[in-house]
Amino acid sequence: MQEPSLFTKIITGAIPSHKIYEDDRTVAFLDIYPVVEGHVLVISKTQIEFVWDLDPQDYAALLETVRLVALRVREVTGKPYVAQRVIGVDVPHAHVHVIPFAQTADLYTPQRNDRAPDHTALAAMAEKLRF
Repeated sequence: MQEPSLFTKIITGAIPSHKIYEDDRTVAFLDIYPVVEGHVLVISKTQIEFVWDLDPQDYAALLETVRLVALRVREVTGKPYVAQRVIGVDVPHAHVHVIPFAQTADLYTPQRNDRAPDHTALAAMAEKLRF
């Protein structure tokens, strides 16, 4: 049996998160080191490293949650665009980044994980985005 990933620990509640959405197959929560305000991670509840290896039902559920979250993020943040990124190297657990933006330069802002997360700001944003 593989070791529980960071995201599996978030699913089980062993690690706190700023959740905005959850259903039977997926969870969406704020990235604690956002590229921009409103940066959300959508994960499968199935611990599989790569999105492409999810079974068809989990894959479809993940992408439907990404769609719902993107619509919500666009509505709440007022940003005209929402990017989705499948990177898969930072945490070995299938996930998609959902990032609101106004111009492409916003997407190239480096993540600042060299300082403590602003949990007050994250909690406030999660409250706005939660559905």
